[in-house]
Amino acid sequence: MNRAHFLASRRRLLKAGLFAGLGLALLGGGYAWLRTGKRDQLALYDARARTLIAALAAAVLDGALPEPAAERQRALAGLLEAVGQTIAGLSPQQREELGELFALLNFSPARFIVAGVRSPWHEARLDEVDNFLRRWRASRFALLRSAYAALHDLILGAWYGRPESWAAIGYPGPPTL
Repeated sequence: MNRAHFLASRRRLLKAGLFAGLGLALLGGGYAWLRTGKRDQLALYDARARTLIAALAAAVLDGALPEPAAERQRALAGLLEAVGQTIAGLSPQQREELGELFALLNFSPARFIVAGVRSPWHEARLDEVDNFLRRWRASRFALLRSAYAALHDLILGAWYGRPESWAAIGYPGPPTL
């Protein structure tokens, strides 16, 4: 390899490293701004978190949700309310961690990088969301598996904690005393 080719390759490598570092800095700075600038809004169960949970619930509860559109919307609205009640009962640390997870998944570049979902959650296809959940469930990283389990259990717990869902699984309800 001649000296001119080596210098050109080295320049390309340095430029690529500079642009990659700049991109990572912007991504990290954007996420940090979201966490600090909007901390109160993102730590709570806001509209963006509800949209995220609705998209995830469509995949997690595929086959369990009613088919007619009006019934499905009513069931999802009840589920979103139940998820909010469940979140309110969590410890402050658990709410903070869940808020961070919601912020991460609602931050567009992070959503694409860590979840592989290009579209905003309200536009995401069912198969795209399902693939994201499957990847996190089988991830080699314990943190992603733990985040999957938290989202999965939050949705299923809220869904099956509602009396409206009991008939579909043959549960007669708690015994009367």
